[in-house]
Amino acid sequence: MNSHQLRILKVFLFLAALIPLERLVWKFYHDALGANPVEVITHSTGDWTLILILTTLSITPLRKLTKQYWLIGVRRMIGLFAFFYGCLHFTTYIWLDKSFDVHEMIKDVYKRPFITAGFTAFVLMIPLALTSTKGWIRRLGKNWQRLHRLIYVTGIAAVIHYIWLVKADLRKPLQYAFVLSVLLICRIVVWLRDGRKNPTPIAVRSRSAEATES
Repeated sequence: MNSHQLRILKVFLFLAALIPLERLVWKFYHDALGANPVEVITHSTGDWTLILILTTLSITPLRKLTKQYWLIGVRRMIGLFAFFYGCLHFTTYIWLDKSFDVHEMIKDVYKRPFITAGFTAFVLMIPLALTSTKGWIRRLGKNWQRLHRLIYVTGIAAVIHYIWLVKADLRKPLQYAFVLSVLLICRIVVWLRDGRKNPTPIAVRSRSAEATES
């Protein structure tokens, strides 16, 4: 895929990623959010945050499997949209649900485990979004990759948040948990394989010493 085609694809993905928000706005103006609109908005934005986190995580293994290296070019946009819907989800909670009552929010974080897990996931997304630019990639160097491994912790915290929130009908959060587990296993396999191909200097020196002694 050339740069012109990638730009067109990015425009398409940008517009597609806004569709969930456009649906919520349409429902709001047509009084179609049901008896509990806050709950509908909360679940919708939360679902799309998690879907986009998992999509971001799937790009690297998908790229390796398909050899479609252009996929890396859309990962940043998808990750930023995950953060965007996470912000909407968090704003819904602090504004529509808690009316900016800081005392109530602090109590929630300490007393309701699913709120703690969700808040953890959101906080972890902040440095990932802030350091997603090319400038930060250059500044951080190899540390950028280490920092952005937090996306896996974010995904785990988000799935736990959903499971603890639902309690009864766990089918949907468990589906997300299954997808996340597959992606984590794929990542671990890649790390182990790369570790064998590129042993650390200490490991190389140890093997050399063993060979000399023998």
